[in-house]
Amino acid sequence: MSKQTDNKGKPGACMTRRTFLFGTGAAVAGTVLLPGLPGLEGKALAAEIARYPRKLIGQLSALKLNAPLKFNYPDEAQNSNSLLFRLDAPAGGGIGPDQNVVAFNALCTHMGGLLDGAGAFSAADQALGPCPLHQTSFDLTRHGIVIGGHATESLPQVLLELEGDDIYAVGMLGLIYGRFDNLKTG
Repeated sequence: MSKQTDNKGKPGACMTRRTFLFGTGAAVAGTVLLPGLPGLEGKALAAEIARYPRKLIGQLSALKLNAPLKFNYPDEAQNSNSLLFRLDAPAGGGIGPDQNVVAFNALCTHMGGLLDGAGAFSAADQALGPCPLHQTSFDLTRHGIVIGGHATESLPQVLLELEGDDIYAVGMLGLIYGRFDNLKTG
């Protein structure tokens, strides 16, 4: 019987079929048998639901076309910089009579560059960027998807509700750069 070695001749560094099958078998057995553990009979295993705060962030009548409004959400932490926009065109997730009011976190998803500096918003393209670090730009009419640059993920979109003239932030789609959980800053 020969010993398994990696490409540098070190013993035991490769995964054998036996190790792979044992590991996947244990994972499947754990998934199948977990609900049968004492005390869990007949109980559903529920997923944890994020409970975002509902926060007043502006008034529809006060929003100027293509003039971003800064606010912090989902908390007051320094890196929860967000921008509220009233765009020229309808947008994915937009609210208001023209479906053109949207909000996004202003940290680039590539390396956290701040996208609220001078020239970061292009009214002609309805885009945010380029990022000062690596030139990524995001399309605000299509849920903040990457137009070009190094980022591979869309900007986190702030979910909005309109109540009369008041605009409320009520949740997030996506993860703010540098966080493992949008609701925990520590």
